[in-house]
Amino acid sequence: MTDNVVRLFKDPAPVEKPTPAPAPLTVVPEQAERPERSRPVRVLVRTRRTVVGAVKHERTRTVARVTVRHGAYLLGGTRIAARRAWDGRTGARYQRLLRAAEAAGNYEAAGEWEERLHRFRAERHKRRMDLLKAPQDMAKSAALGTATGIGALITVGVALAIATKDPWDVFTPLMALVELVRLLVVIVQMVWGPLVALGPWLALAGLWALGRHQAAAPQWSLPATSRASDAGAPITPSIVVTAMRDLGIAPLRKAIKEMGDAGAAMLGPIRIAGCGVEVDVTLPSGVSTSEVQARRKKLAENLSRHEHEVFITIPEAARTVRLWIADSGALDEPIGPSPLALDETMTADYAKGRAPWGQDLRGDEAALSLYQRHLLITGKSNQGKTAALRALALWLALDRRVEFRIADLKGVGDWAMFDGIAAVLIQGPTDDHVIDTTEMIEDVVAEMERRVQAPPGTKFPPLICIVDEAQVAFMCPAVGEDKRPYGGSKATSRYFMAARKIHNQGRAVDVLLWQGTQDPTDQNLPKLVREGAHTRASLVLGTESQSRMALGDSAVDGGAAPHLLRQGLDKGTVVVASDGIKIPAGQPSITVRTHYIDDTAAAQIAARAKALRDGVTTLTAVADDEEERDALADIAAAIGDEPKMLTQDVLKQLTVLAPGTYGAWTNGDLKRVLEAAGEEPKKSNGRMVVHRDHVHRALTNRDTGDSASVI
Repeated sequence: MTDNVVRLFKDPAPVEKPTPAPAPLTVVPEQAERPERSRPVRVLVRTRRTVVGAVKHERTRTVARVTVRHGAYLLGGTRIAARRAWDGRTGARYQRLLRAAEAAGNYEAAGEWEERLHRFRAERHKRRMDLLKAPQDMAKSAALGTATGIGALITVGVALAIATKDPWDVFTPLMALVELVRLLVVIVQMVWGPLVALGPWLALAGLWALGRHQAAAPQWSLPATSRASDAGAPITPSIVVTAMRDLGIAPLRKAIKEMGDAGAAMLGPIRIAGCGVEVDVTLPSGVSTSEVQARRKKLAENLSRHEHEVFITIPEAARTVRLWIADSGALDEPIGPSPLALDETMTADYAKGRAPWGQDLRGDEAALSLYQRHLLITGKSNQGKTAALRALALWLALDRRVEFRIADLKGVGDWAMFDGIAAVLIQGPTDDHVIDTTEMIEDVVAEMERRVQAPPGTKFPPLICIVDEAQVAFMCPAVGEDKRPYGGSKATSRYFMAARKIHNQGRAVDVLLWQGTQDPTDQNLPKLVREGAHTRASLVLGTESQSRMALGDSAVDGGAAPHLLRQGLDKGTVVVASDGIKIPAGQPSITVRTHYIDDTAAAQIAARAKALRDGVTTLTAVADDEEERDALADIAAAIGDEPKMLTQDVLKQLTVLAPGTYGAWTNGDLKRVLEAAGEEPKKSNGRMVVHRDHVHRALTNRDTGDSASVI
C-alpha cells in the first residue's frame, strides 16, 4: 500500500553537514616534496650534472694535463728556438748581460760585455759587406770552376782516347758527368715530395723535443714522476733559475722569461758550503727581498728540498738574497761530540777565548765569545736549551778566575755538577727557590755596585750569574714583607729590577747575567730584559712574533727564523744574533747546530774545572746579612774541606756568604781577625794562604767570652 501512495509535496532537501576541515599537516623540510620540474628543466639538470661529472673525472683531468703539457712543449720550444735565432743574429744577448751586470753593480763585467757587443757588431758589419760582393765572387768562381772542370774532363778523355785508340772516348768523361747530374735530378725528384710532406712534421717534432728538454710547461701539468725524479738532485744554475721563476712572483717570472738562456746572469757563483751549497741571487727591478723570503716553502719545493733545508738571508749587496741549500737529508745527520769532551787538556780564557759551541750550516766551527756579554737563550720546552746554555758555562768554568752563581728553577739536577764550582747553586721550582734566586741576584747587584765604586783601574774577577728557567721567576706571585712582588715586570718587581740593574752597569765590571727561558711572551720575558742581552739565541719557537721577541725585529727581518725550525727534529739547533760569533757579512744572525754534552761528560768536564780551583764551598742560598756574624766561623765555612786556601779566595767566599758584611773586606781585615785568634795567614809557594787546621784549632782554643770575633 505504501508503494501506491501519491506524494502531494516534495520532500525537503537533506541538509548536508559541513565536513570538518582536515588538520594542517606539519611538513618536515627534508620530507617536503619538491615541485615537479618540467621535462626540459629535468633534461637540462641531468645534462649539467653529466657535463660537470665528466669535467671533474680523473681521466678528463689526465687528458687535459697531457694536452696542455704537450701543447706547451711545442709553444715553448718555438719560443726558445726563436729567441736563440734572434740572439744569434742580433746583439740582444750581450745587451741583456750588460744590463744585468749594471743592475748588480758589477761595472767591470759591464764594460767587458759592452766591449764584446761592439766587437760583435763590427764583425757582423764586415760579414754584411762581404755579402754584397759575394755574387761577383761566386760568378767568377763558378766560371773558373766550370772551365777548369771541363778542361780536366777533356784532358782525361784525351788520355782515354789515346789508350783505347777511339777518338769518341774524348767525350766519355764529360758524358759521364752529364749522366751523374741526370741521376741526381731523378733522385731529388723522388725524394723531394716525401721531404716536403715530412719536413714540417719533423720541424714540429724538433720544437716539441726542445720544449720538453727545457720543461717549458706549467708545473701542474708535468707528470708526477718527472717532478719526483729531481728530489735530492745536485743544485745547478738552471735549477735555481727555474725555482725562482716558478715562485709565483709576476715581475720576477717576466724578467726571467725576457732573459731567456741568460737567466743565470742573476746568479753569483754556486759555492760549496758545508753540507750544502750557497748562491747569491740578484733580483730584477720590481721584486723585493721580502717577497722571496715569504715564499721559502715554495722555493724549497721548487728546488726539490724540504723547507728546513733551504735558508734565505739578506747579504750586503742591494736587492740580493743569499740561498743556502742543504744536501738532501744532510741536516738530519748528527754532528760530532764537543771538543770539551774530547780534549782533556783544554782550558778557557774569559777575555780572549771563544767557547766551541757547535757548527754552522757550512760545517765550520761556531765559537762564541762570552767576554762582557749578557746572554739570553730561549725556545720551546725539551729542545736542548739547558744543554746549550750549560755547554757555555762548562767551557768558561775551565777558567779558574771566573766565579759562578747559578739558579736552576727547573730543579731536576741539570746543573748539579756545578756543586763545588759555583759559589751559590739554587735548585728547585718553588716560590721559595724564586725568593732565594732573587736574593742571589740582588747580592750580585750589591757586588756590582761595590765594583763600580772602586778606584779606577781596579781589576775584578769575572762574575757570571746564571738563571735557568727564568720565566718561573718572572711569573712568581710571591710578595715580600715590604709588599714588593718578587715576580712581574713592573718597577716594584724585585727580580725584574735586579736584572735591569745588571744589564745597565754589570758589563763594565765583568758582572754578567745569563738567562734561559721558555716560550717568550711579554709576561714571562719583559721587553726591557730581553733587549738588555748582547747575545740572543733561540731554539725552535712557535710563531714569528716569538722569534721577534727572542732575537729582535732586525734579525727576523734579515732572515732569522727559529719559528721555522722543526720541533723535536732540530733539537740543539739555535739561531744566534750576536757580535760575539763570526757571522757572514751582511747577515744579522747565524744558525748553529750545538754540540750535545750529556750528564756524564758534563760531570767529567766539571771535575777538571774543580781540579783547576783551590776549592769552592757551594751555598744553596744567600745568608741574611742583617744578622751578627762570627767572622772566625765564617772563615772556616769559606775554606770548607780544602786543606788551605789563598787569602784572596777566602775573601771571595766571605763576600758570597755575606756581601753586606764582608764585601768591603781587604787582606788587612782578614789578617786582623786571624791574628786576634792566634793564627795569622802563612806563605805557601810565595803566596799567602789560610790553613783549615789552623782556623779550626783557633775555634777550639778560643775563649768564648774574650776571643770570639763577632761582627
